[in-house]
Amino acid sequence: MGSSSKKKAEKKKDFQKPKFKVGKDKAKPSNFTDTSFKSRAIVMGHQSLSTAAPDILQQFKHNMSLASSSKSDKQRKEALAYLTTQLSAEPQINPVGTAAVLAKLLPLISDTYTPVRSQLLKLLQTLPAAGVAPAVDNAAMFVRAGMTHLSNDISNDALSVMDWLLLTAGDQLVSCPGGWVKTLNTFCAMMGWIPTTVKGGWTAGSAGRTSLKAKDALNRARQMTTLTNFLRTGFKEESILPWSPLQYWDNLYTTPRETNPFNYVNLSGARRDEDGEMYVDSESRKQIFHKRFYESFAKGVEQIKKEGGVGGRAAAGLEQVISAAMKDYRTSAAIDTKDLLELW
Repeated sequence: MGSSSKKKAEKKKDFQKPKFKVGKDKAKPSNFTDTSFKSRAIVMGHQSLSTAAPDILQQFKHNMSLASSSKSDKQRKEALAYLTTQLSAEPQINPVGTAAVLAKLLPLISDTYTPVRSQLLKLLQTLPAAGVAPAVDNAAMFVRAGMTHLSNDISNDALSVMDWLLLTAGDQLVSCPGGWVKTLNTFCAMMGWIPTTVKGGWTAGSAGRTSLKAKDALNRARQMTTLTNFLRTGFKEESILPWSPLQYWDNLYTTPRETNPFNYVNLSGARRDEDGEMYVDSESRKQIFHKRFYESFAKGVEQIKKEGGVGGRAAAGLEQVISAAMKDYRTSAAIDTKDLLELW
């Protein structure tokens, strides 16, 4: 009986007229937006219209700023693409100079977004070698930081930048302050080879490891290929110009072509250690290589050769370069300059 009376009451509701409260509006929903206002004009602050577009210098600087400091990955890539287009034009459009471009964009070597690093390499390949050579020491610092990055992708892309730097300004790279020893230390850190150091008469040799973080043979072969190119550039003998009676007067009165020809004297800079020293000729580079790196490199190469495969072939090429360079090298019996300085 209870259920039937309930059904009858529900049926009666369909035929009952609802009673509305007079003078009260219907309640507005919670997401209601008032659109009853009217406006004759919309004013945007700090904006202006102009028929003249910004000049090339302002556009170039604006895109450099976006490429170096934008939080958007896509925006950084597009800014680099614009700069690459301008630098690839004939004649090249670079109103700020190569040194300014490198100083602003080199930190992107360690960018976390892969397309940005790929676009950066394309941009670097458009720069003239004459403009890259004076800034090679600053470029080498960022390349070494990228080579020792924890990410394998960033490390491999930094190796590509190192290959570009060797092709563009290889001689300046191996002879700039820290360009030889610090770069070799970076390769040792990548490969897991501990360079020889002398402390209190004892010598710490290589630990025998072939890689610190990467077990992939392709990555290891990639590292050794770049290392081979670096050593080949550093061990290359300097070209000897034919003697001329005018050389004496040329050395006295001819303006040097280098940007800082007396940098090796280090008159105004801080005192350099062995790692930050300039090794301007192949003989001095061979000497420091034999003293600190030859033993660890020989052990590491021998171990990788035993593994075979792609890494073994790359190690064989590296061994050939080292053997050819050190074949005629003789250890000097003279006292090292560093040892003389430590006597004071």
